[in-house]
Amino acid sequence: MISFAWPWLFALLPLPLIIYFLPAKKSANQQSALIIPVLINVSTNTVSDQQKRKAPLIVLVSCWILLIIAISRPQWLGDAIDIPSEGREMMIAVDLSGSMEIEDMSLNGRNVNRLQMLKVVLGDFIERRVSDRLGLILFADDAYMQTPMTFDRKTVKQMLDESELNLVGRKTAIGDAIALAVKRFDAKQESNKVLLLLTDGQNTAGKITPEQALELAVAKGITIYTVGIGADVMLQRSMWGTQRINPSSDLDEKSLATIAEKTGGQYFRARDSQGMSEIYSLLDKLEPIEQEQQQMRPLSALYYWPLALAALLCFVYLLSLHFSFLLPAKNANTKKNTNMNKDDVSAMGGK
Repeated sequence: MISFAWPWLFALLPLPLIIYFLPAKKSANQQSALIIPVLINVSTNTVSDQQKRKAPLIVLVSCWILLIIAISRPQWLGDAIDIPSEGREMMIAVDLSGSMEIEDMSLNGRNVNRLQMLKVVLGDFIERRVSDRLGLILFADDAYMQTPMTFDRKTVKQMLDESELNLVGRKTAIGDAIALAVKRFDAKQESNKVLLLLTDGQNTAGKITPEQALELAVAKGITIYTVGIGADVMLQRSMWGTQRINPSSDLDEKSLATIAEKTGGQYFRARDSQGMSEIYSLLDKLEPIEQEQQQMRPLSALYYWPLALAALLCFVYLLSLHFSFLLPAKNANTKKNTNMNKDDVSAMGGK
C-alpha cells in the first residue's frame, strides 16, 4: 500500500496559481503600454505558436506536481510481519584486550587468533538465535554497549565482525562488563537475564571489581555463563628451538567459575572451536519468556521516482529547445541559398 509521510504538503499544489493571480503592484512612475494595432503581426502559424507557448506551461505544471509528490515522501508499506511473541533475552560480553591476538586457536586446519575464532563461532551462534533478543557488550580497559537488546541478529553479528583488537584498550575490565549488563537488565521487568561472558584473562582494569559486580548480579537475579578462551599448550619457536608454553596462564578460571556458580550459570573452557558447541545445547534449553505480540511492516521509500521523472521532463524539454533553435537557423540558411540560386538563374536568363 502506498502512503505519504507528509500528506499535508499537497496543500502547496495551488501555490503557483495563487502567485499568478495576485494583483501586480503598480509604481507611481509606471505608464500604460502603447498599443499600435498596425504593428500587430498576424502570422499564419498562430496555432503552432500557441502550442509552443503551452508546451513550457505543461512541463512546469507537471514538474511542480511531481516535486510536491516527492517532498510528501511517498512510501510503500508491505504486509504486516508478526514478531515472535516468546523468546530469550541474552547479553553477550566479548573481551577485546591485547591477549586476544594470541594465535593459539585452530579453525578449519589453520592457526588463528582468539578473536578471529570467536567471530566465526560466536557469529554462527548468533545466527541460530532466531526468536531471541540479543545485546552486545565490548570490553577491555572499559565496557561499552555496542548493540542494545534487539531481534536484529544481522546487526549484532555485523557489529561483532567489525570489532577490532585494542579498540577499547589492552587490559581487561570484567567487573565493568558485568555491571553494565546488570544496568541494562535492570530496566527490563520480564527477562531471562542471561549474560554470556567470553574472556581469556583476568580482571586487570575497570572501576568495579568482579566481586562487586557479582554481588550486583546475584541481587538482580542475573544468570552468568562464563567462557574461558585459550589453548592449554602452544608451540613457540625461539633461537633455542621449539618450546611448549601455556598461552592461557593469565586466565583466571577460578574467578570465572565462581561467578558462574553463584549466579546459577556454568563455566566453560573453550580450547578450540569445538569447545564452544557445548554452549549451544545448554542455552537452547533455557525457558523462553512470554513477550508482547508485536507486528512490523516493511517500509520502502519511493520519493526518488517522482523526483527522477521531474528531472527527466526538464531534461527532455531543454533538449527540445536546443533543437528548436537549431532547426530555424538551418531552414533560414537553406532558404537563403535557394534565393541566391534563383537570382543567379534570373541573371543568366537576362543575359
